[in-house]
Amino acid sequence: MLKFYYHPSPNPAKIALFLEESGLPYELILVDTHRGEQHLPAYLAINPNAKTPALVDGAATVFDSNAILLYLAEKTGRFLPGDTPAERADMYSWLMFLATGLAPMCGQLGHFKYFAPQPSEYALNRYTFEAWRHWDIIEARLAQRPYMLGEQYTIVDMAVWGWARVAPFVLGEQIWERLPHVKRWFDAINARPAAVRAEALKDAQPYKADFDAETLAALFRHNRNNGHAAA
Repeated sequence: MLKFYYHPSPNPAKIALFLEESGLPYELILVDTHRGEQHLPAYLAINPNAKTPALVDGAATVFDSNAILLYLAEKTGRFLPGDTPAERADMYSWLMFLATGLAPMCGQLGHFKYFAPQPSEYALNRYTFEAWRHWDIIEARLAQRPYMLGEQYTIVDMAVWGWARVAPFVLGEQIWERLPHVKRWFDAINARPAAVRAEALKDAQPYKADFDAETLAALFRHNRNNGHAAA
């Protein structure tokens, strides 16, 4: 059985959606990142990058959410585009766009907006611009097709969905007024039974939700070097 190392945050949500869509049996293992469990030696042996999610499939261990999506899609032969070079190139390009652009820009904006020890006008301006720029690209893409790669629902949609769930938190509720095609797409995925089950996983096990000094120290370890409260 698959072992799915999970925390209720955007990247693990992608994997939860795939697992629920595919019906693969899995064991849900909570990694309470707010308590610093991602830094324990046992978990670092699975994911040396100390992030969630991770997946163990017998002798195979996979970390990084997009790598896990690709692994599971190839394992099952599901939620992939056609097997032509052009179709696979499209998939790889958008997955990397998410991994190197949309996700880190939104993550950095959320950090500087809500968790930085001192406000930084420059950081907020840069990451707000970049987060919107990436979402505007997604909006233009979905204005021309029902799903990210065309007519077919794929792992690229699952990858975007993980971050669309937190887009209003990062950019404000007005995001859907600016991104109506993303909203149409988002509502369609949210209506899928698998998405409902994936969302429900956050209530499957108790986890720490507040952001006290212990949590800030676990999530933002760089602050230890600056004498901030997270030290």
